[in-house]
Amino acid sequence: MGGGQKRGRTQRRHFKQSRENVWKLNPKKTRPDADEPDADAKANANPKWEPFATQNPGFDEYYKEQGIVPEDEWDDFISLLRKPLPAAFRINASGQFFQDIRSQLENDFMKSLQAEVTDDYEAEAIRPLSWYPGNIAWHLNFSRMQLRKNQALERFHEFLKQENEIGNITRQEAVSMVPPLFLDVLPDHHILDMCAAPGSKTFQLLEIMHQSIGPGVLPNGLVIANDVDVQRCNLLIHQTKRMSTANLIVTNHEAQHFPSCSLKKGQGVASEGQEEHGIHTLEFDRVLCDVPCSGDGTLRKAPDIWRKWNAGMGNGLHRLQVEIAMRGLALLKVGGRMVYSTCSLNPVENEAVVAEVLRRSRGSVELLDVSNELPELVRRPGLNTWKVRDRGVWLTSYKDVPLYRRSVILPSMFPSGQSCKENHTLCNDVQKDVKIVGNNLGEETVGVVVIEQDQTNTEHQNSSDDLSSNTIPLDTVKAAAMANEVSKKSIPPEELDKNSIAMEVSGFPLHYCMRIVPHDQNSGAFFIAVLQKMAPLHVPENHASEPAKFSQVSENTSENPEDENEAEERISGQVSIQAEENTDTNVLEEQLKSNLSTKNACSTANNKEEVVKCDGGKSGHMGIKDVERKGKWRGVDPVVFFTDEKTINSILSFYGINDAFPLYGHLVTRNSDANHVKRIYYISNSVQEVLQLNDQVGQRLKITSLGLKIFERQTSKDGSTCAFRLSSEGLPLLLPYISKQILFASLADFQHLLQYRTIKFPDFVDSKFGEEASDLVPGCCVVVLREGNRSTDSTAVDASTVAIVCWKGKTNISIMVSPLDGKELLERLAFRFGIKSISLEENKKSNMEIEGVSNLEDVEPIATIETDNQEIEH
Repeated sequence: MGGGQKRGRTQRRHFKQSRENVWKLNPKKTRPDADEPDADAKANANPKWEPFATQNPGFDEYYKEQGIVPEDEWDDFISLLRKPLPAAFRINASGQFFQDIRSQLENDFMKSLQAEVTDDYEAEAIRPLSWYPGNIAWHLNFSRMQLRKNQALERFHEFLKQENEIGNITRQEAVSMVPPLFLDVLPDHHILDMCAAPGSKTFQLLEIMHQSIGPGVLPNGLVIANDVDVQRCNLLIHQTKRMSTANLIVTNHEAQHFPSCSLKKGQGVASEGQEEHGIHTLEFDRVLCDVPCSGDGTLRKAPDIWRKWNAGMGNGLHRLQVEIAMRGLALLKVGGRMVYSTCSLNPVENEAVVAEVLRRSRGSVELLDVSNELPELVRRPGLNTWKVRDRGVWLTSYKDVPLYRRSVILPSMFPSGQSCKENHTLCNDVQKDVKIVGNNLGEETVGVVVIEQDQTNTEHQNSSDDLSSNTIPLDTVKAAAMANEVSKKSIPPEELDKNSIAMEVSGFPLHYCMRIVPHDQNSGAFFIAVLQKMAPLHVPENHASEPAKFSQVSENTSENPEDENEAEERISGQVSIQAEENTDTNVLEEQLKSNLSTKNACSTANNKEEVVKCDGGKSGHMGIKDVERKGKWRGVDPVVFFTDEKTINSILSFYGINDAFPLYGHLVTRNSDANHVKRIYYISNSVQEVLQLNDQVGQRLKITSLGLKIFERQTSKDGSTCAFRLSSEGLPLLLPYISKQILFASLADFQHLLQYRTIKFPDFVDSKFGEEASDLVPGCCVVVLREGNRSTDSTAVDASTVAIVCWKGKTNISIMVSPLDGKELLERLAFRFGIKSISLEENKKSNMEIEGVSNLEDVEPIATIETDNQEIEH
């Protein structure tokens, strides 16, 4: 075989899916003759194309039976579900121009777009979402298709595309913005986003964290964004790059088996030149558990789901969703908050999962009532009773499940969550009505009413005797009444009366969950539950020593149409049968310590990823520093602290960086050879602590990206004394601490720089500015917009300070920002100061040659991960 690396399962799958040559002609068809007058018409005609069908009888039957909405609301619900989803977006509240953008929306677009209103459902073309604080989130009365096709919306569409690419806004479905708001994020929180791709919620979490922090200051918290799919991680990195944050780590793990990092005090090796300090266990104050789901809440946005949908999709994902939620709770600190959410309507994926999590937690976790939070958000209470559909048959209890289907249909899918053994019931022989009622938020009490009893069965007779001696707490009566009251809000009374005898009722307060339905506020559908960890999770001894089984699970469960049986069996087969029941971080501590003491890098990794093996098997042990240098994860270079004193000192001296801005211990790279490092990233204190802990425990975290790109290597013919230039992403953070290589330009000169990109010293409007630029040391510099009578010898900045990275050559100054960034900045200045906006066509006329610099790219390179043999762009 060749010397290439073996592809992982995920990479192989994506390769197979995308290997079709779309340019290859069908051999059975011939290319249309260009001489024929109607050749183009024949080539473009596609008689097989039909618009997506927006109906599915199985969908209607399933959700009518579940009572998702009252019967008298069904027509409104289903009719709106068949209409395209209105677009929505959110302004980046931590961005420099967010007030200007909000003002432009309120004073410009709200008025200019009013004439384009065509839907009777909405009275306004564009409006802020009333439930989102600060008029930051906006709702449009236009679908994505209308924005692209309507000529009258062209200016607004271009505005959205440009600001989204820059990072000033994020285009995101309105209901998708809800879960992060219920996390109640603070700047010092450690947050885990378990299934983060494509990254819109991660971006939102970072926005909230940075919103209350001033320029040049980093929050004390961090966000770890994780996803199981490598390609989706790349998308996640590209999305979050627009945030320009040093408080983010992107990892690539299965969410249900996200690794624990725990260390004893005094254990491990401190990084070179650093004292042993920081965290000893990786735990989180907040966890966002937005799990993979069937996605039928997104039908308005993805109408192809109509033809693919079947009940088996939700059944097949239930086990995985429970495992992910339990793993999130295990990683959560006591007192911390976790939000469980899906974009599905299915109670098997929603209430059933929440009930099972509460059941396994045994009182350690509480389902919170957040009805007082975001009061203007229209939401409906969760269901307390539902059914399970399997192979066209409705099942109301686990006792109704045939024996051969019990590997697919689980007890946790039903409201009681109990198997036949737990109910002391011989399934299919004895019929009982089992109702589960509870007397508090974290416990439930079993009340069993025997309808028919087989006296000849000794085992069942004994069980009945035992149960008859148990007394049900008085509070259960209140709980049952409350549960029935909640159920009546969603299920028609006649259905409730007809099925109340046969259906189980959960005793957990599932009405504290939230379900958002489309016709309440012209949106998509979503489910949210807010959980709080009250005590460490209780783990039975038989689960503490069991090894976790890792499996690769695809998050896209509806790539091809299939019947519900195939769907649920395929998905269930991919999910590991072994569930990490209530696995807390302290339970894995002993196993982790044992693994750390042996330092055996030749052992198999926990998640079956290929690891770097010892050379020829000569030595079976690897020191922590060997793992650090060579890397544990194949295909991903390790994160290395950049400690080259010569380079760091040259950077400090060249830019005059203040001692108040720490560089040592905060610079990392993906290349251990300091002479060949291309990019240097800056990490916050919180990320530094996690990175040190990860090194000490043998790199359990597979980190694909982290930190903020702050310096980039730049070759120059001018012989600059500093080999690294400033990065545009890192400039806002570093600017308050720079005292050298700074120029203050007037508004006219700043505008001309953005317009023409390269200007010779004598051509500046302000001759003094040209002289100062000429006297500057050749190399990278910063040009700051001087507003009013601002002093030119002051580097104090605030939220309104505008600055760009430039290069000082022998005879000119050239900006080092992309044409798109330059165009957007020109428009922002035009709006703020009322000056004429320069078009992109005028920018193209400028001189793009930069004197004295070789291989200088005008466009800022996007974030990359440096590997041994190549650079993977994201």
